[in-house]
Order: sequence, then structure tokens, then C-alpha cells
Amino acid sequence: MTGLPKLVMIIGAIILVIGFLMQFIKIGKLPGDIIIKKENATFYFPLMTSILISVILSVVFYFIGRFK
Repeated sequence: MTGLPKLVMIIGAIILVIGFLMQFIKIGKLPGDIIIKKENATFYFPLMTSILISVILSVVFYFIGRFK
């Protein structure tokens, strides 16, 4: 249980950095995202954005697990 506080701090720092970067980097509306516009409604499904975030988080968690 001694490694739990360190892990929580690392995860918090990663979330803080990601939140800070999201203010400056426009990650939505990538090619491959599904946008359907009708008369008075818009449906937006960020397919490619979800895949990109999944790959980035997988790499981050791989390195966290590797150096733990």
C-alpha cells in the first residue's frame, strides 16, 4: 500500500497536464469523426478522436507500469 499515494499523485499530474494541454490543442473534429447535420439537430460522434485518445492513454499507462 505504500505505492498507492505515489500512483495517485502520478495519475493526478497526468490529468492536470492533459487538461492544461487541451486548452491549447484542438483535438476534436478530426478526419474520421462522424458528423450528421439535420435541419435543427446535429449529431457528433468522435470516432477518430476516441481512437487517438485511447492510443495515447495506452502508451502512457504502459510506461507507468513499466517504470513502477
